[in-house]
Amino acid sequence: MISGYAVFPALNAALNAASAVLLVSAHGMIKRGRILLHRRLMLSALATSSLFLLSYLYYHAHVGSVRFSGRGWSRPVYFSILISHTILAAAILPLVMVTLSHAFRARFPAHRRIARWTYPLWLYVSVTGVVIYFMLYHLFAT
Repeated sequence: MISGYAVFPALNAALNAASAVLLVSAHGMIKRGRILLHRRLMLSALATSSLFLLSYLYYHAHVGSVRFSGRGWSRPVYFSILISHTILAAAILPLVMVTLSHAFRARFPAHRRIARWTYPLWLYVSVTGVVIYFMLYHLFAT
């Protein structure tokens, strides 16, 4: 890995982890009826995820792909997580935008209907991003 870019994988994992914590917290707040705090936490999750995406794209534009070094059982596990993460990461952006659009327009029944899909998928993408980081850069690094 090019040394000037070495901080990016950990930064990206931290941003994903922060997004996951913010999402879970926001979900808890809406369940408790704390709408303003829910809104603030969700916007923070959106900002954190957006920073992640910018950082991720910048890193990979300069470093390229990083090969997974694991062998045996770890390969199918890693690639199963990676493939599901990648597919859902591509789907989550439009889902988030539609969910957010409904909220901003005070279309709360529609917001709730789509948020039931958006929340768990976004949370999955955030958590699996951290899992991929640990598998790629720590557990099975060469």
